[in-house]
Amino acid sequence: MASAPLISPSILSADFARLGEEVRAIDEAGADWIHVDVMDGHFVPNLTIGPGVIRAIRSWSDKPFDVHLMISPVDASLAAYAEAGADMITAHPEAGPHFHRTVQAIRALGKKAGAALNPSTPETVLDYVLDALDLVLVMSVNPGFGGQSFIDSQLRKIEALRKTVDARGLTTLIEVDGGVNPDTARACVNAGAHALVAGSAAFKGGPERYRANIAALRGQ
Repeated sequence: MASAPLISPSILSADFARLGEEVRAIDEAGADWIHVDVMDGHFVPNLTIGPGVIRAIRSWSDKPFDVHLMISPVDASLAAYAEAGADMITAHPEAGPHFHRTVQAIRALGKKAGAALNPSTPETVLDYVLDALDLVLVMSVNPGFGGQSFIDSQLRKIEALRKTVDARGLTTLIEVDGGVNPDTARACVNAGAHALVAGSAAFKGGPERYRANIAALRGQ
């Protein structure tokens, strides 16, 4: 039986009017990481937050900040997010001309490095950089908006990645983001995912529901 996944609630679904309190509440409810979606209105069709907001909420939780940069070009912004308090920085291979250099830059900043794969991006694009990654984020929706439905074909990608990671003896974690709820969470874990990003499924019902929401995502 697969072990319980790490849960990284996406603050994109939190109440932005009280964001610090929301981060503390989801932390106390049992979140493993805090997922921060950064969108630039260019690489993806939405605009969210920047390093200033991350800096402002950093003191509200001691949990690792799992920062997903949906921005292009990405390299020039890495230092700002590292300094703001990111622990893990995940970028898209399409967001710059030399993705291996992006990964090196993240690690040089003392942060864990992740690669995000859009639904149409094959896992094989990471073949020559996988051993330098701490995390692969499989997007099970097209990035840019919350509340989308899970794309089932991504389960095959999770399975392929997990097979490669295990065969090569790597410690790279596989995370899934998009349409994750208690039902799709189970399918992701069975396919080989280690960590799950959840937005509305984590934050629905208000703070008094957060602990139960997270437990449901873990299959408890």
